[in-house]
Amino acid sequence: MAETWDLIKPYWISEDRKAGLGLLAFVVALNLGIVYINVLLNEWNRVFYNALEQHDYTSFKALLIRFSWIAGFFIVAAISRQYYTMMLQMRWRTWMTDRFMDHWLSHQAYYRIEQTHATDNPDQRLADDLRSFTDGALSLSLGLLNSVVTLVSFVGILWAVSGPISFMLGGTEITIPGYMVWFAVGYAVIGSLIAHVVGRPLIGLSFQQEQYEADFRFMLVRLRENSEPVALYRGEPTEQAGLRSRFDRIRANWKQLMRYTRRLTFVSSGYGQFAIIFPLLVAAPRYFAGKMTLGGLMQVSQAFGQVQGALSWFVDNYSTLVGWKAAANRLIDFRDAIRVAERQDQEHTGVRDIEVVQAGTGTDSGGIRIDTLALALPVRTGNGNGGEIQQRLLVAAFSLQIAPGERWLVSGPSGCGKSVLFRALAGIWPYGSGKVAMPGAARMLFLPQRSYLPIGTLADALAYPDAGTVHSREALQKVLREAWLGALAEQLDVFDNWSLRLSPGEQQRLAFARALLQKPDYLFLDEATSALDEETESEMYRLMVDSLPGAAIISIAHRSTVAAFHGKRLRYVAADGAHWEAEHDGQGEAAAVSYRVVHEA
Repeated sequence: MAETWDLIKPYWISEDRKAGLGLLAFVVALNLGIVYINVLLNEWNRVFYNALEQHDYTSFKALLIRFSWIAGFFIVAAISRQYYTMMLQMRWRTWMTDRFMDHWLSHQAYYRIEQTHATDNPDQRLADDLRSFTDGALSLSLGLLNSVVTLVSFVGILWAVSGPISFMLGGTEITIPGYMVWFAVGYAVIGSLIAHVVGRPLIGLSFQQEQYEADFRFMLVRLRENSEPVALYRGEPTEQAGLRSRFDRIRANWKQLMRYTRRLTFVSSGYGQFAIIFPLLVAAPRYFAGKMTLGGLMQVSQAFGQVQGALSWFVDNYSTLVGWKAAANRLIDFRDAIRVAERQDQEHTGVRDIEVVQAGTGTDSGGIRIDTLALALPVRTGNGNGGEIQQRLLVAAFSLQIAPGERWLVSGPSGCGKSVLFRALAGIWPYGSGKVAMPGAARMLFLPQRSYLPIGTLADALAYPDAGTVHSREALQKVLREAWLGALAEQLDVFDNWSLRLSPGEQQRLAFARALLQKPDYLFLDEATSALDEETESEMYRLMVDSLPGAAIISIAHRSTVAAFHGKRLRYVAADGAHWEAEHDGQGEAAAVSYRVVHEA
């Protein structure tokens, strides 16, 4: 419960607290007003049914007019309560969404969570669970407040109008004052206990159901985004089998939900239906004994219903509580995963973080300096968010310097740490130790094998992470033509999912156009030409060398033709204990670097 409170509390002490508390106070006032209207209706019931019993037509007409006024105020209050409650829900949800997104996107927490599989489906946590949590928290808390106020307002009425009941027990007359209050309390307590026992398994089942639904939805989205390779592989049977397997989990869990929901519905519906007749049965002896008028009977019945309904808040809202608690648990897991990612999980290993610092300015700072950098791979022990992060050493400590304008080719077999080195230089790889000093004012650009293209206009995809409007239309068209994408020059304003529309080769050429646009001082290419033929690959490299003469270019590539565009090489050597060596083209001094690599085939 304390962890759930930690989710609720921050908004109500935030910078938006005044607006939130103001809306909350107004909604609470409307709730109190509605309870007061119900008290007026309760009194109206007594007078109205007494008028019917006495055939008092004059009072009957006057009471109908009075009812129209009461009903009118009730309708206005109910509509206003719903409207401003929804407004408050959206303010709270907006604030929590912004806060979660800020933490998720800061310190590359989103990246580290994916690397360590610390939690599943963050999209569902941000989109669905935050909505369910804020909506449920408000509706449940306001409903509970309404029940408490209703109980306080009507318990005195029920006590007074129900009167005492007397019976003989062992020759002694026993009198119970306000006996219907005790019946209402007993009825609600028994119903709540039964509902809790019957419905308790639904909390875990609801948690699992949302997870299975999200997994199934993710597979569908993944299939849609990879429709072409699946079609080329004729992989439909395999994809269908995978989808059916995920859906079978949904169906199996749903059957369990059906079973326990049926039991809970049996309890709650039976409880609710019997509550309609129960107060009349309890009050009938006094009515038939002539100690209560018809109006009094109806007033007692309604007051009992209000008291019993207030006491039955737990029974009536058990299903909602189950869903809300499941959403809260998922958000707590997500929040904890973000916190662990922010701490980088290093406390479990004793290995320091990789320290990336800004040193010097521009390209005159001596370049990139790597000092005793060791790289490791994360290994999660245990299951879920409770497992620890261990580290398996990949690259032993080494030092290296990359000067401005140098051309480095990094080559070696898969799994020897080439891409991990790039991630460490980018500052997004926390696993390992050592220090990397980056030129403070230098512009860095990393082009992976598959560059990210956001959904939007072609201009936005080309200029990413800038907006397309930052650059002139002429500049955007110029770099497209230079990257052999002139056919797209007139489509800058077209909105599309460009990662699906463009071929892999076109996407890689678009990434080179992006490099021309941003003019980095240090350009890192991680197999950025793997989808290009050798001629196009050579043209793209020649374009980079000619257009960015002062930039350092560091490439990971497997084709030997790429070597012509690089003066230095960091090469993996399998012999003599498996290590890497630095080489040069004979026109300059080789870098003083040779470091051992822990390599597993």
